[in-house]
Amino acid sequence: MPEGPAPAPVTQRLRVRYAKRGRLRFTSHRDISRAVERAVRRAGIPVAFSGGFTPHPKISYAGAAATGVASEAEYLEIGLTDTRDPARVRADLDAALPPGLDIVDVVPVRAGSGGDAQPRPSAFAERLQASEWRIRLDGVSSDDAAAAVAAFMAAGNIEVERLTKKGRRRFDVRAAVSSCELDRRAAQAADAPCAILRMVVRHSTPAVRPDDILTGLRQVADLAPPSPPLVTRLAQGPLDADTGGLADPLDPDRVTGLPSGDDAGTADGPQRPQPGDAASVDAVSA
Repeated sequence: MPEGPAPAPVTQRLRVRYAKRGRLRFTSHRDISRAVERAVRRAGIPVAFSGGFTPHPKISYAGAAATGVASEAEYLEIGLTDTRDPARVRADLDAALPPGLDIVDVVPVRAGSGGDAQPRPSAFAERLQASEWRIRLDGVSSDDAAAAVAAFMAAGNIEVERLTKKGRRRFDVRAAVSSCELDRRAAQAADAPCAILRMVVRHSTPAVRPDDILTGLRQVADLAPPSPPLVTRLAQGPLDADTGGLADPLDPDRVTGLPSGDDAGTADGPQRPQPGDAASVDAVSA
């Protein structure tokens, strides 16, 4: 057994939505986690640590986007040894992170049943049922993209093959796509000829990634962009079966979570962004 005092207990948990923009889309998840840990130290946030011989900060991530993909909706959870105002944590952590890793929202997590400050770890991940993606295809005409999308959505089954940790696997990508459409307005406003797709993809096992869907589009319609696509996750959260849209996964915490800290009066902060808000998507091509 390691000697020394036990680590300080977690008294507050915060859920954080952050964005990965511009050139930071090429940063690996491991490097992002290191940057977040450094920023937490610089910002003086009282993060809790695990026990044992190699203590590590109690920061966990849910549904992280792959390297090379930009995102407006990444999530992490951080355990604190003292209560802090979420708005202040948002400002301090954002200032300590490099440009391109931007803190979008911070909300407190209500304690679990029985006053437990450690909710079930999978509870938040279960809210992330689907993602909304924006895929820019430079050098592809809108008519070709529209024909490919129509063929894809009309198909009953589209199997692709990908190398996974368990070896090569074949799986159906069509079943995971809830909706897919051409965003003609965004393409017309772009700085170069392109087609822009927006799609909602259910989270599944194995995960269906945007590049898998592009493989499916190539199979059914021979759609092959001449340059690598620019992929941005606009949102992830609960999927509304009636509307096909995504809800904000932080809303249940926002309703039940209570502001804490000396600056609780400022906890509302600036207006929060909505799922699918693409205010900074143009920065993806920077």
